Amino acid sequence: MRWALVKVALAVTAMVVVAFAVPLGLVVKELARDRAYSNAERQAATIGPVLAITTDRTQLERAVASAETGPGGRIGVHVPAGGRNARPVEIGSRRAPEADVAAAARMGRAAISPVPGGSSLLQPTAVASGIAVVEVFVPDEALTRGVATSWLVLAGVGLALVIGSVAVADRLGTRMVRPAERLAGAAHDLGKGQLGVRVPEDGPKELRSAASAFNAMADQVVQLLANERELAADLSHRLRTPLTVLRLNTASLGDTPAADQTRSAVEQLEREVDQIIRTAREQKAQTRQAAAVAGCDAAEVIRERMTFWSALAEDEGRTVRIAGADHPVRVPVARPDLAAALDAMLGNVFRHTPEGTAFAVDVHHADEAVIVLVSDAGPGIADPDAALRRGHGGGGDGSTGLGLDIVRRLAESTGGDVRIGRSVLGGTEVRVWLALDGRRAPHGGRRGHRLRRTLRTRRGTARTGA
Repeated sequence: MRWALVKVALAVTAMVVVAFAVPLGLVVKELARDRAYSNAERQAATIGPVLAITTDRTQLERAVASAETGPGGRIGVHVPAGGRNARPVEIGSRRAPEADVAAAARMGRAAISPVPGGSSLLQPTAVASGIAVVEVFVPDEALTRGVATSWLVLAGVGLALVIGSVAVADRLGTRMVRPAERLAGAAHDLGKGQLGVRVPEDGPKELRSAASAFNAMADQVVQLLANERELAADLSHRLRTPLTVLRLNTASLGDTPAADQTRSAVEQLEREVDQIIRTAREQKAQTRQAAAVAGCDAAEVIRERMTFWSALAEDEGRTVRIAGADHPVRVPVARPDLAAALDAMLGNVFRHTPEGTAFAVDVHHADEAVIVLVSDAGPGIADPDAALRRGHGGGGDGSTGLGLDIVRRLAESTGGDVRIGRSVLGGTEVRVWLALDGRRAPHGGRRGHRLRRTLRTRRGTARTGA
Protein backbone atom coordinates (compact mmCIF):
# COMPACT_ATOMS: atom_id res chain seq x y z
CA MET A 1 0.00 0.00 0.00
CA ARG A 2 2.80 2.39 0.89
CA TRP A 3 4.68 1.79 -2.39
CA ALA A 4 1.43 2.03 -4.35
CA LEU A 5 0.70 5.47 -2.86
CA VAL A 6 4.24 6.59 -3.68
CA LYS A 7 3.88 5.44 -7.29
CA VAL A 8 0.52 7.17 -7.67
CA ALA A 9 1.88 10.42 -6.23
CA LEU A 10 4.97 10.19 -8.45
CA ALA A 11 2.90 9.63 -11.60
CA VAL A 12 0.38 12.40 -10.84
CA THR A 13 3.04 14.95 -9.87
CA ALA A 14 5.17 14.10 -12.91
CA MET A 15 2.19 14.65 -15.22
CA VAL A 16 1.39 17.97 -13.54
CA VAL A 17 5.03 19.12 -13.78
CA VAL A 18 5.23 18.18 -17.46
CA ALA A 19 1.88 19.83 -18.19
CA PHE A 20 3.03 23.12 -16.68
CA ALA A 21 6.82 23.13 -17.08
CA VAL A 22 6.93 22.44 -20.84
CA PRO A 23 4.56 25.29 -21.80
CA LEU A 24 6.33 27.62 -19.38
CA GLY A 25 9.69 26.70 -20.92
CA LEU A 26 8.39 27.50 -24.39
CA VAL A 27 6.92 30.78 -23.14
CA VAL A 28 10.25 31.73 -21.58
CA LYS A 29 12.05 31.02 -24.86
CA GLU A 30 9.55 33.12 -26.80
CA LEU A 31 9.83 35.97 -24.30
CA ALA A 32 13.62 35.99 -24.68
CA ARG A 33 13.24 36.15 -28.46
CA ASP A 34 10.70 38.98 -28.26
CA ARG A 35 12.94 40.87 -25.84
CA ALA A 36 15.88 40.66 -28.21
CA TYR A 37 13.88 41.92 -31.20
CA SER A 38 12.29 44.66 -29.07
CA ASN A 39 15.74 45.96 -28.20
CA ALA A 40 16.68 45.85 -31.89
CA GLU A 41 13.53 47.82 -32.78
CA ARG A 42 14.36 50.49 -30.20
CA GLN A 43 17.85 50.84 -31.65
CA ALA A 44 16.43 51.15 -35.17
CA ALA A 45 13.87 53.70 -33.98
CA THR A 46 16.62 56.05 -32.81
CA ILE A 47 17.92 56.27 -36.40
CA GLY A 48 14.53 57.06 -37.97
CA PRO A 49 14.28 60.74 -36.84
CA VAL A 50 17.78 61.43 -38.12
CA LEU A 51 16.95 59.92 -41.54
CA ALA A 52 13.83 62.07 -41.72
CA ILE A 53 15.97 65.21 -41.33
CA THR A 54 19.12 64.40 -43.28
CA THR A 55 20.88 61.71 -45.26
CA ASP A 56 24.34 63.19 -44.72
CA ARG A 57 26.87 60.42 -44.08
CA THR A 58 28.60 62.22 -41.22
CA GLN A 59 25.36 62.87 -39.39
CA LEU A 60 24.18 59.31 -39.95
CA GLU A 61 27.48 57.80 -38.73
CA ARG A 62 27.20 59.89 -35.57
CA ALA A 63 23.60 58.74 -35.04
CA VAL A 64 24.56 55.07 -35.56
CA ALA A 65 27.43 55.36 -33.05
CA SER A 66 25.11 56.84 -30.41
CA ALA A 67 22.36 54.26 -31.08
CA GLU A 68 24.53 51.17 -30.58
CA THR A 69 24.12 50.05 -26.97
CA GLY A 70 26.28 46.94 -27.33
CA PRO A 71 29.30 45.95 -29.41
CA GLY A 72 29.78 48.05 -32.52
CA GLY A 73 29.15 46.98 -36.08
CA ARG A 74 25.62 45.68 -35.47
CA ILE A 75 23.70 48.59 -37.06
CA GLY A 76 23.72 49.37 -40.74
CA VAL A 77 21.85 52.07 -42.71
CA HIS A 78 21.01 51.62 -46.39
CA VAL A 79 19.90 54.89 -48.11
CA PRO A 80 18.91 54.76 -51.83
CA ALA A 81 20.48 57.15 -54.41
CA GLY A 82 18.78 60.56 -54.63
CA GLY A 83 19.43 61.35 -58.32
CA ARG A 84 20.59 60.01 -61.68
CA ASN A 85 24.29 60.40 -60.94
CA ALA A 86 24.03 59.95 -57.16
CA ARG A 87 25.16 56.82 -55.38
CA PRO A 88 23.45 54.92 -52.53
CA VAL A 89 24.70 55.66 -49.02
CA GLU A 90 25.85 52.63 -47.01
CA ILE A 91 26.69 53.18 -43.35
CA GLY A 92 27.81 50.44 -40.98
CA SER A 93 27.98 46.77 -41.97
CA ARG A 94 25.64 44.88 -44.22
CA ARG A 95 24.78 41.32 -43.17
CA ALA A 96 21.37 40.76 -44.75
CA PRO A 97 21.27 39.82 -48.44
CA GLU A 98 20.56 42.71 -50.83
CA ALA A 99 17.38 41.03 -52.01
CA ASP A 100 15.98 40.98 -48.44
CA VAL A 101 16.82 44.66 -47.96
CA ALA A 102 15.12 45.56 -51.24
CA ALA A 103 12.07 43.47 -50.33
CA ALA A 104 11.73 45.23 -46.96
CA ALA A 105 11.99 48.64 -48.65
CA ARG A 106 9.43 47.64 -51.24
CA MET A 107 6.89 46.26 -48.70
CA GLY A 108 7.36 49.19 -46.31
CA ARG A 109 7.24 47.09 -43.10
CA ALA A 110 9.79 45.51 -40.80
CA ALA A 111 11.20 42.12 -41.69
CA ILE A 112 13.63 39.60 -40.24
CA SER A 113 16.38 38.14 -42.39
CA PRO A 114 18.39 35.07 -41.27
CA VAL A 115 22.13 35.71 -41.40
CA PRO A 116 25.18 33.72 -40.22
CA GLY A 117 25.41 33.86 -36.43
CA GLY A 118 21.93 35.26 -35.89
CA SER A 119 19.38 37.35 -37.75
CA SER A 120 18.96 40.93 -38.92
CA LEU A 121 15.97 43.17 -38.24
CA LEU A 122 15.21 45.30 -41.32
CA GLN A 123 13.26 48.47 -40.47
CA PRO A 124 12.23 50.64 -43.50
CA THR A 125 12.05 54.44 -43.07
CA ALA A 126 10.86 57.05 -45.62
CA VAL A 127 13.45 59.64 -46.70
CA ALA A 128 13.56 62.30 -49.44
CA SER A 129 15.22 59.97 -51.95
CA GLY A 130 12.88 57.00 -51.28
CA ILE A 131 12.79 54.26 -48.65
CA ALA A 132 15.86 53.78 -46.45
CA VAL A 133 16.34 50.55 -44.48
CA VAL A 134 17.89 50.39 -41.02
CA GLU A 135 19.46 46.99 -40.35
CA VAL A 136 20.08 45.81 -36.75
CA PHE A 137 21.97 42.55 -36.23
CA VAL A 138 20.62 40.27 -33.45
CA PRO A 139 23.07 37.45 -32.53
CA ASP A 140 21.85 34.00 -31.53
CA GLU A 141 23.02 34.40 -27.91
CA ALA A 142 20.74 37.43 -27.55
CA LEU A 143 17.79 35.34 -28.69
CA THR A 144 18.43 32.69 -25.97
CA ARG A 145 19.81 34.87 -23.18
CA GLY A 146 18.44 33.68 -19.80
CA VAL A 147 16.52 30.76 -21.33
CA ALA A 148 18.87 28.06 -19.98
CA THR A 149 18.75 29.54 -16.47
CA SER A 150 14.96 29.72 -16.54
CA TRP A 151 14.73 26.13 -17.72
CA LEU A 152 17.05 25.01 -14.90
CA VAL A 153 14.87 26.84 -12.37
CA LEU A 154 11.73 25.19 -13.78
CA ALA A 155 13.42 21.80 -13.69
CA GLY A 156 14.48 22.38 -10.07
CA VAL A 157 10.96 23.41 -9.05
CA GLY A 158 9.51 20.39 -10.83
CA LEU A 159 11.99 18.05 -9.15
CA ALA A 160 11.24 19.60 -5.76
CA LEU A 161 7.52 19.10 -6.34
CA VAL A 162 8.07 15.46 -7.27
CA ILE A 163 10.27 14.82 -4.22
CA GLY A 164 7.82 16.64 -1.94
CA SER A 165 4.83 14.70 -3.25
CA VAL A 166 6.69 11.40 -2.84
CA ALA A 167 7.66 12.34 0.73
CA VAL A 168 4.06 13.30 1.60
CA ALA A 169 2.72 10.12 0.00
CA ASP A 170 5.27 8.03 1.89
CA ARG A 171 4.27 9.76 5.13
CA LEU A 172 0.58 9.14 4.51
CA GLY A 173 1.33 5.56 3.53
CA THR A 174 3.29 5.05 6.75
CA ARG A 175 0.39 6.50 8.75
CA MET A 176 -1.95 3.96 7.19
CA VAL A 177 0.41 1.00 7.05
CA ARG A 178 1.72 1.08 10.63
CA PRO A 179 -1.70 0.62 12.27
CA ALA A 180 -2.40 -2.21 9.82
CA GLU A 181 0.95 -3.84 10.65
CA ARG A 182 0.24 -3.50 14.38
CA LEU A 183 -3.18 -5.04 13.87
CA ALA A 184 -1.70 -7.96 11.90
CA GLY A 185 1.02 -8.48 14.52
CA ALA A 186 -1.52 -8.44 17.34
CA ALA A 187 -3.64 -11.00 15.49
CA HIS A 188 -0.60 -13.29 15.16
CA ASP A 189 0.25 -12.84 18.86
CA LEU A 190 -3.32 -13.59 19.89
CA GLY A 191 -3.23 -16.71 17.74
CA LYS A 192 -0.09 -17.82 19.61
CA GLY A 193 -1.92 -17.55 22.93
CA GLN A 194 -0.84 -14.09 24.12
CA LEU A 195 -4.21 -13.09 25.53
CA GLY A 196 -3.01 -9.73 26.82
CA VAL A 197 -2.20 -8.26 23.41
CA ARG A 198 -4.26 -5.24 22.33
CA VAL A 199 -4.03 -2.70 19.50
CA PRO A 200 -3.91 1.11 19.94
CA GLU A 201 -6.98 2.62 18.31
CA ASP A 202 -5.31 5.21 16.09
CA GLY A 203 -4.77 5.89 12.39
CA PRO A 204 -7.49 6.34 9.75
CA LYS A 205 -11.14 5.87 10.70
CA GLU A 206 -11.43 2.45 9.08
CA LEU A 207 -8.32 1.13 10.86
CA ARG A 208 -9.54 2.59 14.17
CA SER A 209 -12.78 0.67 13.71
CA ALA A 210 -10.82 -2.51 12.91
CA ALA A 211 -8.62 -2.03 15.99
CA SER A 212 -11.68 -1.47 18.18
CA ALA A 213 -13.30 -4.62 16.79
CA PHE A 214 -10.10 -6.60 17.38
CA ASN A 215 -9.85 -5.42 20.99
CA ALA A 216 -13.50 -6.28 21.60
CA MET A 217 -12.92 -9.72 20.08
CA ALA A 218 -9.84 -10.28 22.25
CA ASP A 219 -11.79 -9.25 25.35
CA GLN A 220 -14.52 -11.69 24.40
CA VAL A 221 -11.96 -14.48 23.88
CA VAL A 222 -10.51 -13.84 27.34
CA GLN A 223 -13.99 -13.86 28.84
CA LEU A 224 -14.93 -17.10 27.08
CA LEU A 225 -11.73 -18.79 28.25
CA ALA A 226 -12.35 -17.60 31.80
CA ASN A 227 -15.90 -18.97 31.68
CA GLU A 228 -14.66 -22.27 30.29
CA ARG A 229 -12.02 -22.66 32.99
CA GLU A 230 -14.51 -21.67 35.66
CA LEU A 231 -16.84 -24.35 34.36
CA ALA A 232 -14.04 -26.94 34.40
CA ALA A 233 -13.19 -26.06 38.00
CA ASP A 234 -16.86 -26.17 39.00
CA LEU A 235 -17.41 -29.57 37.40
CA SER A 236 -14.31 -30.89 39.12
CA HIS A 237 -15.60 -29.67 42.47
CA ARG A 238 -18.90 -31.42 41.84
CA LEU A 239 -17.07 -34.69 41.32
CA ARG A 240 -15.62 -34.53 44.82
CA THR A 241 -18.87 -35.59 46.53
CA PRO A 242 -19.43 -38.85 44.58
CA LEU A 243 -15.70 -39.58 44.86
CA THR A 244 -15.88 -39.24 48.62
CA VAL A 245 -18.82 -41.65 48.70
CA LEU A 246 -16.92 -44.13 46.55
CA ARG A 247 -13.87 -43.91 48.77
CA LEU A 248 -15.95 -44.54 51.87
CA ASN A 249 -17.74 -47.47 50.23
CA THR A 250 -14.46 -49.10 49.22
CA ALA A 251 -13.49 -49.27 52.88
CA SER A 252 -16.25 -51.85 53.43
CA LEU A 253 -15.16 -54.12 50.59
CA GLY A 254 -12.59 -55.97 52.65
CA ASP A 255 -9.09 -56.98 51.62
CA THR A 256 -9.79 -58.85 48.42
CA PRO A 257 -7.77 -58.13 45.25
CA ALA A 258 -10.89 -56.61 43.63
CA ALA A 259 -11.33 -54.26 46.59
CA ASP A 260 -7.71 -53.16 46.42
CA GLN A 261 -8.06 -52.46 42.69
CA THR A 262 -11.24 -50.47 43.32
CA ARG A 263 -9.58 -48.38 46.07
CA SER A 264 -6.56 -47.79 43.82
CA ALA A 265 -8.82 -46.65 40.97
CA VAL A 266 -10.71 -44.28 43.27
CA GLU A 267 -7.44 -42.78 44.54
CA GLN A 268 -6.21 -42.34 40.96
CA LEU A 269 -9.46 -40.66 40.01
CA GLU A 270 -9.20 -38.38 43.05
CA ARG A 271 -5.68 -37.34 42.06
CA GLU A 272 -6.83 -36.60 38.49
CA VAL A 273 -9.69 -34.42 39.76
CA ASP A 274 -7.30 -32.51 42.06
CA GLN A 275 -4.96 -31.95 39.11
CA ILE A 276 -7.84 -30.66 36.98
CA ILE A 277 -8.85 -28.23 39.73
CA ARG A 278 -5.27 -26.93 40.17
CA THR A 279 -4.81 -26.50 36.41
CA ALA A 280 -8.14 -24.69 36.07
CA ARG A 281 -7.22 -22.31 38.91
CA GLU A 282 -3.79 -21.56 37.42
CA GLN A 283 -5.23 -20.92 33.98
CA LYS A 284 -7.98 -18.78 35.47
CA ALA A 285 -5.35 -16.67 37.24
CA GLN A 286 -3.35 -16.35 34.01
CA THR A 287 -6.46 -15.34 32.09
CA ARG A 288 -7.34 -12.75 34.72
CA GLN A 289 -3.78 -11.38 34.65
CA ALA A 290 -3.86 -11.19 30.85
CA ALA A 291 -7.17 -9.34 30.98
CA ALA A 292 -5.73 -6.85 33.48
CA VAL A 293 -2.61 -6.29 31.34
CA ALA A 294 -4.68 -5.80 28.19
CA GLY A 295 -7.08 -3.47 29.99
CA CYS A 296 -10.52 -2.53 28.78
CA ASP A 297 -12.45 0.34 27.30
CA ALA A 298 -13.56 2.36 30.31
CA ALA A 299 -16.07 4.34 28.24
CA GLU A 300 -17.77 1.17 27.04
CA VAL A 301 -17.93 -0.28 30.58
CA ILE A 302 -19.37 3.00 31.92
CA ARG A 303 -22.03 3.12 29.22
CA GLU A 304 -22.95 -0.50 29.90
CA ARG A 305 -23.25 -0.05 33.68
CA MET A 306 -25.08 3.26 33.35
CA THR A 307 -27.64 1.54 31.14
CA PHE A 308 -28.27 -0.85 34.03
CA TRP A 309 -28.43 1.82 36.74
CA SER A 310 -30.44 4.28 34.61
CA ALA A 311 -33.48 2.02 34.81
CA LEU A 312 -33.42 2.19 38.63
CA ALA A 313 -32.70 5.93 38.49
CA GLU A 314 -35.78 6.44 36.32
CA ASP A 315 -37.91 4.58 38.85
CA GLU A 316 -36.63 6.83 41.64
CA GLY A 317 -36.91 10.04 39.62
CA ARG A 318 -33.19 10.72 39.49
CA THR A 319 -31.54 12.83 36.77
CA VAL A 320 -28.53 11.10 35.21
CA ARG A 321 -25.69 12.69 33.22
CA ILE A 322 -22.72 11.04 31.48
CA ALA A 323 -19.78 13.00 30.06
CA GLY A 324 -16.57 11.93 28.33
CA ALA A 325 -17.74 8.38 27.57
CA ASP A 326 -18.47 8.95 23.89
CA HIS A 327 -15.04 7.82 22.65
CA PRO A 328 -12.75 4.86 23.57
CA VAL A 329 -10.72 5.27 26.77
CA ARG A 330 -8.55 2.27 27.55
CA VAL A 331 -7.41 1.67 31.13
CA PRO A 332 -5.01 -1.01 32.48
CA VAL A 333 -7.62 -2.91 34.52
CA ALA A 334 -9.77 -5.92 33.81
CA ARG A 335 -13.29 -5.30 32.59
CA PRO A 336 -15.03 -7.18 35.46
CA ASP A 337 -12.97 -5.27 38.07
CA LEU A 338 -13.86 -1.88 36.60
CA ALA A 339 -17.53 -2.87 36.35
CA ALA A 340 -17.52 -3.98 40.01
CA ALA A 341 -15.90 -0.68 41.08
CA LEU A 342 -18.50 1.35 39.17
CA ASP A 343 -21.31 -0.68 40.69
CA ALA A 344 -19.88 -0.01 44.15
CA MET A 345 -19.76 3.76 43.59
CA LEU A 346 -23.17 3.97 41.93
CA GLY A 347 -24.65 1.72 44.61
CA ASN A 348 -23.46 4.22 47.22
CA VAL A 349 -25.37 6.96 45.43
CA PHE A 350 -28.62 5.00 45.64
CA ARG A 351 -28.05 3.85 49.23
CA HIS A 352 -26.87 7.12 50.79
CA THR A 353 -28.91 9.80 48.93
CA PRO A 354 -32.68 10.41 48.91
CA GLU A 355 -34.81 9.44 45.94
CA GLY A 356 -34.85 12.10 43.21
CA THR A 357 -31.20 13.08 43.83
CA ALA A 358 -29.34 13.73 40.58
CA PHE A 359 -25.97 12.14 39.90
CA ALA A 360 -23.37 12.14 37.11
CA VAL A 361 -20.43 10.12 35.82
CA ASP A 362 -17.57 11.97 34.09
CA VAL A 363 -14.47 10.57 32.37
CA HIS A 364 -11.36 12.69 31.83
CA HIS A 365 -8.51 11.31 29.72
CA ALA A 366 -4.91 12.60 29.74
CA ASP A 367 -1.57 11.20 28.63
CA GLU A 368 -0.65 9.92 32.07
CA ALA A 369 -3.98 8.96 33.67
CA VAL A 370 -7.71 8.48 33.33
CA ILE A 371 -9.96 10.00 35.99
CA VAL A 372 -13.47 8.71 36.64
CA LEU A 373 -15.70 11.05 38.65
CA VAL A 374 -18.95 9.91 40.25
CA SER A 375 -20.78 12.89 41.75
CA ASP A 376 -24.23 13.43 43.23
CA ALA A 377 -26.41 16.22 44.55
CA GLY A 378 -27.03 14.58 47.90
CA PRO A 379 -26.20 15.77 51.43
CA GLY A 380 -22.52 14.89 51.04
CA ILE A 381 -20.09 13.32 53.52
CA ALA A 382 -19.24 15.17 56.71
CA ASP A 383 -15.63 13.88 56.92
CA PRO A 384 -14.37 12.51 53.57
CA ASP A 385 -10.84 11.92 54.86
CA ALA A 386 -12.09 9.83 57.77
CA ALA A 387 -14.28 7.82 55.39
CA LEU A 388 -11.24 6.98 53.26
CA ARG A 389 -9.02 6.23 56.26
CA ARG A 390 -11.35 3.46 57.31
CA GLY A 391 -10.31 0.29 55.54
CA HIS A 392 -6.56 0.95 55.83
CA GLY A 393 -6.08 -1.05 58.98
CA GLY A 394 -7.38 1.39 61.59
CA GLY A 395 -11.10 0.95 61.25
CA GLY A 396 -12.01 -2.30 62.89
CA ASP A 397 -13.50 -4.42 60.14
CA GLY A 398 -11.27 -2.85 57.50
CA SER A 399 -14.14 -1.39 55.48
CA THR A 400 -14.49 2.19 54.31
CA GLY A 401 -18.11 2.10 55.35
CA LEU A 402 -19.11 3.13 51.82
CA GLY A 403 -18.21 -0.02 49.89
CA LEU A 404 -15.14 1.70 48.41
CA ASP A 405 -12.56 -0.95 49.28
CA ILE A 406 -12.89 -2.53 45.85
CA VAL A 407 -12.60 0.91 44.24
CA ARG A 408 -9.47 1.74 46.22
CA ARG A 409 -7.82 -1.59 45.40
CA LEU A 410 -8.60 -1.12 41.73
CA ALA A 411 -7.04 2.36 41.63
CA GLU A 412 -3.98 1.35 43.65
CA SER A 413 -3.36 -1.64 41.36
CA THR A 414 -2.59 0.87 38.58
CA GLY A 415 -0.56 3.24 40.80
CA GLY A 416 -3.50 5.61 41.22
CA ASP A 417 -5.66 6.62 44.15
CA VAL A 418 -9.19 7.52 45.29
CA ARG A 419 -10.35 10.88 46.63
CA ILE A 420 -13.68 11.96 48.14
CA GLY A 421 -14.69 15.60 47.97
CA ARG A 422 -17.47 18.08 47.25
CA SER A 423 -19.02 17.79 43.79
CA VAL A 424 -20.24 20.54 41.50
CA LEU A 425 -23.76 19.21 42.09
CA GLY A 426 -23.43 20.04 45.78
CA GLY A 427 -23.05 16.54 47.15
CA THR A 428 -20.32 13.92 47.20
CA GLU A 429 -17.72 13.40 44.49
CA VAL A 430 -15.67 10.19 44.31
CA ARG A 431 -12.63 10.68 42.10
CA VAL A 432 -10.85 7.52 40.91
CA TRP A 433 -7.39 8.15 39.45
CA LEU A 434 -6.27 5.28 37.16
CA ALA A 435 -2.61 5.71 36.22
CA LEU A 436 -1.77 4.54 32.69
CA ASP A 437 1.95 3.84 33.19
CA GLY A 438 1.84 2.06 36.55
CA ARG A 439 3.71 4.78 38.45
CA ARG A 440 1.93 6.25 41.44
CA ALA A 441 1.18 9.93 41.16
CA PRO A 442 2.36 11.77 44.30
CA HIS A 443 -0.29 14.05 45.76
CA GLY A 444 2.03 17.03 46.00
CA GLY A 445 4.14 16.42 42.91
CA ARG A 446 3.99 17.89 39.44
CA ARG A 447 2.71 14.68 37.85
CA GLY A 448 -0.91 15.12 36.87
CA HIS A 449 -0.76 18.88 37.60
CA ARG A 450 -2.22 19.88 34.25
CA LEU A 451 -5.04 17.35 34.50
CA ARG A 452 -5.95 18.49 38.02
CA ARG A 453 -5.88 22.12 36.84
CA THR A 454 -8.25 21.20 33.99
CA LEU A 455 -10.62 19.52 36.44
CA ARG A 456 -10.62 22.59 38.70
CA THR A 457 -11.38 24.80 35.70
CA ARG A 458 -14.29 22.60 34.65
CA ARG A 459 -15.67 22.61 38.20
CA GLY A 460 -15.50 26.39 38.28
CA THR A 461 -17.28 26.60 34.93
CA ALA A 462 -19.99 24.26 36.12
CA ARG A 463 -20.55 26.33 39.26
CA THR A 464 -20.76 29.53 37.22
CA GLY A 465 -23.26 27.90 34.86
CA ALA A 466 -25.33 26.72 37.81
